[in-house]
Amino acid sequence: MKTEVKKIDNTKREMLVEVAGEVVKNKFEDVFKRIAKEAKVPGFRPGNAPRDILEKHYATSAHEQVLKELVPDIYNEAVAKENLDVIELPHISDVKLEREKLSFKATVEVSPEINVKNYKGIKIEYRKINVSPDEAKRSLSSLKESQGAKELDDNFAKALGYPSLTELEAAMTRQIALRKDDQQRRRIENEVVEAVTKDLNFKLPDSLVKRQLDDLVRHAKVDLAVKGAPREKIDEQEAEMKKNLQAEAEKQVRVYLVLSAIAKRENIPQDDHMPRACMELLFREAEWKEAE
Repeated sequence: MKTEVKKIDNTKREMLVEVAGEVVKNKFEDVFKRIAKEAKVPGFRPGNAPRDILEKHYATSAHEQVLKELVPDIYNEAVAKENLDVIELPHISDVKLEREKLSFKATVEVSPEINVKNYKGIKIEYRKINVSPDEAKRSLSSLKESQGAKELDDNFAKALGYPSLTELEAAMTRQIALRKDDQQRRRIENEVVEAVTKDLNFKLPDSLVKRQLDDLVRHAKVDLAVKGAPREKIDEQEAEMKKNLQAEAEKQVRVYLVLSAIAKRENIPQDDHMPRACMELLFREAEWKEAE
């Protein structure tokens, strides 16, 4: 197999592929053997028609079948040979097939070359989670108003499934602490992501951005449908949704590609768990400091 790769830009490659000899010849033989078993040629029983007769009647279909079966296999071998990190289906062109030779051009989109560095030792500042008595009392007062209750007492707590007002206040304190903890975790994660991506400049693959944008729009439509919005109103908003969500789609793809580049350097499997595994690595390798 002969391959030649040309770099179009940071995310596109043009690969010329050529294979000759037994691979192509044997594929033609295999296809004609299968055709012979089912071919209906006047004057011959199935399986007994001479090869030259079969080629006369079925040359076009055999040619198409050889391409259908051979091009994907040869393409995959060429991608593996050139070690291309392909992220989208290829555009195949300039296909030429002879009895012992196949050649074609495959234009592919690949992951951009990202030189990730300084992703270990990121400084993270955190605060111990504390809930003041006043915070708990304010939450209790809001709960009392929402319930339309007259008094904050044990009876109020029991009506909500707690044995006493003290236990209800403790539960509210835990809820506030969990909410604060969740907010801090999201803040820290956003700061770490910002730290590893801020100095990196690379072209985003159009196909990945489009795919992510379509996914975000689909989720937005589902949310509107769940809220009772009519189908025609939802469809009318699609163009506006795409405009509003374009930046978020680009951001998500950018983060994913940077994490993927880190995963490759750290030998983290490129599967559905990769983003979380990378974040766990960044957290482990970070420099944690409690805020004063």
